Amino acid sequence: MSTIVAIGATHQSASLDLLERLSFDEARLAKYLGDLVSRDHISEAAILSTCNRVEIVVAAEKFHGGYRDVRDFISDVTFMLPEEFADSLVVTHDADAVRHLFSVAAGLESVVVGEHEILGQVRSAWAAAQEHGTTGTSLNLLFRHAVEVGKRARTETNIARHVTSVSHASVIMADSHLGALRDRDAVVFGAGSMARGVVDFLGQRGVAEITVLNRTPKHAAALGAAVSRTGDLGERLDALVSTDVAFFATSSPEPILTAAELGEVMERRGGTPLLLVDIAMPRDVDPAAADVEGVTLLDMDGLARFVEDGLRKRRREVPSVKLLIEEQLDRFLTDSSAREVAPLVVALRSRAEAIVHEERNRYASKLVGLDDAQRAAVDALLNSTLAKLLHEPTQALKSAAGTTRGDRLVTSVRELFDLD
Repeated sequence: MSTIVAIGATHQSASLDLLERLSFDEARLAKYLGDLVSRDHISEAAILSTCNRVEIVVAAEKFHGGYRDVRDFISDVTFMLPEEFADSLVVTHDADAVRHLFSVAAGLESVVVGEHEILGQVRSAWAAAQEHGTTGTSLNLLFRHAVEVGKRARTETNIARHVTSVSHASVIMADSHLGALRDRDAVVFGAGSMARGVVDFLGQRGVAEITVLNRTPKHAAALGAAVSRTGDLGERLDALVSTDVAFFATSSPEPILTAAELGEVMERRGGTPLLLVDIAMPRDVDPAAADVEGVTLLDMDGLARFVEDGLRKRRREVPSVKLLIEEQLDRFLTDSSAREVAPLVVALRSRAEAIVHEERNRYASKLVGLDDAQRAAVDALLNSTLAKLLHEPTQALKSAAGTTRGDRLVTSVRELFDLD
């Protein structure tokens, strides 16, 4: 029986600088996942890496072995010593790990409580792990329930009302700083889900022109009708010269805008102020850019402070969402336990059917005088007797699964029927 282990760092447990160092390059995800499942104690793995969290979820033989494997993996790929990050890790296992992932999917762990993007990111992390062959029975069941509870939280409570996402909050924050976004020009860097959200909300705010720049311009063009112009990142400085506000949401492992480059931009702007909103992780904008005259730089830390008032109403929904999570946890544990005993139930039935088959063959010579109807009646009698004999032990195994009594029953059945 596998142990589920969840290990990660979040905006609550780690500094922004450490989160940047812990973030994983999406282009190397297949290698990372393969590395995890190749380690001694890990059989399944998935990685969730977002703008404010890194989560590694694994199925391991035992908790301690799984923890050591993940810790060593993080050290290997980030080139940090364990003591540099270990104290900032959030570590859970078994039911606590399940509850933690459910809370993440429901939006309870996000900077913007109840935000929508995280559910899509959980689903994408699951899909990527499936694509690369690193999920199995344990994690597939876990993520299926996580996605389900994420949907329930947003449809059965008001947790997703008001400010709906980091993208939405960033646009509201920009609107507040500029007085209004209507009839202004905006540049969006990136073409992923965060950038798409920014574009959508900018369109709703009546922005005059939205320019989207990305490493692959054709991806930028796919962000919808609200986009006025697209281009590549090589145009970034020219674009910043003529815009009112810029949003940064790429997946670049390094900053795409330095303080020196921004200094050149501000000289060309002739002193006109510029608002930059960086919601990327790692950060797209060099933090030193905040010291450039005329520049206002807002990042995830600023976003968290800005949305605090709007989050108060959402927090009132947290107890209701937690009740849903506990309900879903019970469903998961029931399904998980049933899956654990399912192979034993199948083995028990197969053993019993084999005995019936052997006995039927042993008495075949004594039944030669029976016609087809009589033979069918004998078979029906045997099958009915078999089903009734197996019904109670099968139900007992299923209903007690996951309990101490259930463990004793499993052991007893295996020994009595030699099913090891």
